[in-house]
Amino acid sequence: MSGIAPVLLAWFEKNRRILPFREDPTPYHVWISEIMLQQTRMNAVLPYYARFMEAFPTPEALAAADPGRLRRVWEGLGYYSRAENLRRAAIRIVEEYGGSLPPSYEALRALPGIGEYTAGAVASISFGIPCPAVDGNVLRIFSRLYNDRSDCTQAAVKRRFTERVMEHQPPERPGDFNQALMELGALVCVPGEPHCAACPLAGLCMAFAAGSAASLPVRKEKKARRSECATVLIVRSPAGFLMQKRPEHGLLAGLWQPLTWMEALDAREAAVRLAALLPDAETSVAGALPPARHLFTHIEWKLNGYLAAASRAVPLPQGMEWAPPDALGGYAIPRAFKAYVPYLREPLRSGEGTPPPLR
Repeated sequence: MSGIAPVLLAWFEKNRRILPFREDPTPYHVWISEIMLQQTRMNAVLPYYARFMEAFPTPEALAAADPGRLRRVWEGLGYYSRAENLRRAAIRIVEEYGGSLPPSYEALRALPGIGEYTAGAVASISFGIPCPAVDGNVLRIFSRLYNDRSDCTQAAVKRRFTERVMEHQPPERPGDFNQALMELGALVCVPGEPHCAACPLAGLCMAFAAGSAASLPVRKEKKARRSECATVLIVRSPAGFLMQKRPEHGLLAGLWQPLTWMEALDAREAAVRLAALLPDAETSVAGALPPARHLFTHIEWKLNGYLAAASRAVPLPQGMEWAPPDALGGYAIPRAFKAYVPYLREPLRSGEGTPPPLR
């Protein structure tokens, strides 16, 4: 198969989206954008990218970032380990490379949080280094171009597809070629039913000729998500709402949440737990809040919640704070608790820890 690169690049020049990190493709900009785009759609990323660049315009600024502030800027993007890895990598970039990303695929690959794809994207787009940047979009495109029904989740199959990519990549334009593949996969050769009528490579595509494009790529069946139950208490006191910091390691590390137990509790059980946690606060638990559900990659959370009150703002155990509603912007709260955040916005009533009415 030949002729892919000229056709694809001509299409890309006419149809490429105008994106801030394409208009100014410095290594730092490309790196941040590619990390944000992992598991996240472009439309969702763009406002976060702008906010991130305003807060941390350089590797030096990111390396010096307060972890709590970084989490707040990242709040809502999910997969929070990405943000911490960015900070760790920025520290290395400042200490080892004088604040500039290294112009080497191997050196980029060695930085925290940078895998083969991201290293390839930065190296090819920002430094013009001929190397692949193979993600799910590219695997999908090449499985269809060659009508290849191999399981592309297998390492050997991915290596074979990567070799095919490099057979077609023009060494004088590696970054444009990789971006063109990304764009084709995002706009035309999409999952499920591709837009073959709009595809510049339709005349070269074996799957299009065979009528099998929609059934490709082949992937092994994903493991079912495991389910976990959680009980959320919106506890208010005269000083504000009770916020609990998650552990510094593991899922949603270092973020803030309402008081939460990772098990299903009824109102009576929740009241007993709260009274034991704050024995001097004269606590009470009101009616139930609507149930909620949140999906992680491998876990499903099933949440139930209750409104609760503490008549006194007693000292709290380590890792917990009373947060006034107008100060909640300083707490990075993960989207898993999105259904319960509105109950944290209620104004406190004349200094009383009385639960707000159910909606």
